[in-house]
Amino acid sequence: MNLHSVELEQLAPEIFRVFGRQNPLLTAGDRNGLNTMTIGWCQLGRLWSLPVCTVFVRPERYTYQFMESHDYFTVSVLPPEAKDITAFCGTKSGRDVDKVRECGLTVRYGAGDAPFFDEAEWALVCRKIYVQDMDPACVLGEREILPSYGAKGGWHRIYVGQVMEAYQK
Repeated sequence: MNLHSVELEQLAPEIFRVFGRQNPLLTAGDRNGLNTMTIGWCQLGRLWSLPVCTVFVRPERYTYQFMESHDYFTVSVLPPEAKDITAFCGTKSGRDVDKVRECGLTVRYGAGDAPFFDEAEWALVCRKIYVQDMDPACVLGEREILPSYGAKGGWHRIYVGQVMEAYQK
């Protein structure tokens, strides 16, 4: 096993280095089935005095049904040299291809049987604690955001997860 359990605070500097450079894989499901997708939007911090990870998923995405039907999700950050994997997982649908098998990823399971990948530099296992749909009426920078936002599909659903476990190489 490449990853080992760590205290979440150990990852804090890594988080800011990684996001924007190494898009993570969002994964939901369990031992009976899962899907993963590359995400560009992710937030980490504290909410209600809890360490949280917030992710955003459009209803059209195959991962959406897994996010809806499971209480846990994971965020796995692969090393920079795995850009081909994150590109593949961001452009192919799990409806059409088994992305885990095609990419040769090794699945591990954390709390709630949440799947993550042993090839990751680090991974977070999160338990959903809040879900809400984004609302275009709440967008304040409407001139900058609204004209191009809906071109790829519907409005994202926001999932806030309490970070239950953290793993690092």
